[in-house]
Amino acid sequence: MNYFFIHRIKFILLASLFLPFYSSSYAALPGYIDGEVLPSLAPMLEKSMPAVVNISTTKNVNIRENPLLQDPFFKHFFQLPKQQRQQRQQRNSLGSGVIIDSQQGLVLTNNHVIDKADQIMVTLSDGRQLNAKLLGTDPEADVAVIQIAAENLTELPIANSNKLKVGDFVVAIGNPFGLGQTVTSGIVSALGRTGLGIEGYEDFIQTDASINPGNSGGALVNLRGEFVGMNTAILAPNGGNVGIGFAIPSNMAMTLKEALVEHGEVKRGLLGVSTQDLTPELIKAFDLKIRRGAVVSKVEGNSAADLAGIEPGDIIVSLNGNKIKGSHQIRNIIGLLQIGDEIDVGLIRAGNVKNITAQIGKPKQPQLIGDSLHKTLEGTILTGSQRGQVEGVLFAAIDKTSYAWKNGLRPGDVIVSANRYRVRNLDQLSQVVDPRRALLINIQRGSEAFFLVLK
Repeated sequence: MNYFFIHRIKFILLASLFLPFYSSSYAALPGYIDGEVLPSLAPMLEKSMPAVVNISTTKNVNIRENPLLQDPFFKHFFQLPKQQRQQRQQRNSLGSGVIIDSQQGLVLTNNHVIDKADQIMVTLSDGRQLNAKLLGTDPEADVAVIQIAAENLTELPIANSNKLKVGDFVVAIGNPFGLGQTVTSGIVSALGRTGLGIEGYEDFIQTDASINPGNSGGALVNLRGEFVGMNTAILAPNGGNVGIGFAIPSNMAMTLKEALVEHGEVKRGLLGVSTQDLTPELIKAFDLKIRRGAVVSKVEGNSAADLAGIEPGDIIVSLNGNKIKGSHQIRNIIGLLQIGDEIDVGLIRAGNVKNITAQIGKPKQPQLIGDSLHKTLEGTILTGSQRGQVEGVLFAAIDKTSYAWKNGLRPGDVIVSANRYRVRNLDQLSQVVDPRRALLINIQRGSEAFFLVLK
């Protein structure tokens, strides 16, 4: 649209505010300017908004009894029955969801919207409230699929998110705080955002369209009303929106949807390589003409990479035709593949371009951390943690003579990320720890958080 045309529209809209002061009669805004219709998102939104739903959940919680009532003598004396009381807790309007298949009633949302719910309630734009069935969830990528049984549902057409470009106009649709459907608009600010520590697998679309907490699981659409991403997170240092929101690309979400509908979970496989980003020093040392890619620092024995012939020192430049910018991208692509899938690896070895096909294998059982996986954690006992809102890996005990203790770690500390990857359990931590590299960990201690580098 012409730059001067846009500003002419703004002038007319502003001028209309002052018409009452200069005219005895109120003039309606024109529907056309120079024969052209005023631009509006309303026609597109009328078709798209019915596909975005509100999601609320119910959870059963145990009621803590008075300690006196738990005394065996007291119970026997008053002949109290042995029973555990429960209370139903309603959490209203947690987030949003997107209808992606009207025939099957499939709704896509974030895992954190429905996590640990005993009952999921979906409210449609026409006011209908329906119980939903959880088909599958992937906490690693924060994606879940639920199903509702209803007629006359509206689904969003799916766009190819790989065709998105920085500067494309997008619209975020959600249902924040139960206020009803809300729309914000903006542009694509960046693509392929990774390393944020928000999710285990990250390949975010960044947008300046306001994404409020209640918009989680809602739709990011293009100006044709096509689904290009699922609103997931905001960057809000001071608790408010600062114009930095993140959405899971539609291609990634739909790939995960297929696995969740079929298996109820994502059965991720393993290529079996450790990689690191190219630095100016590595580019010079390997005498490379390229600036992007990832160097293979380690190949696991008898892994898919080992069987395919990938070697340490190889520079991975593409996976399945996708150009590789860095290590995070490799992890994201592998994370969307299933065990047994084939992957085409483009690499440079000793200055020569090679193409290798590998078959994704089963992940190995993680070793006990503190045994031989990483010497810096010897003398510690780690376990899973879900204390309150802190989810990660808990230091249950630390030997006071250990390296970890000397570096300031204490029992009760919780690892929430390692080497810039979000970790929620021991399996995830074991996958990102490399014995040859320093370990960057983000520690939560009570209400405080800090980073430590263990070498």
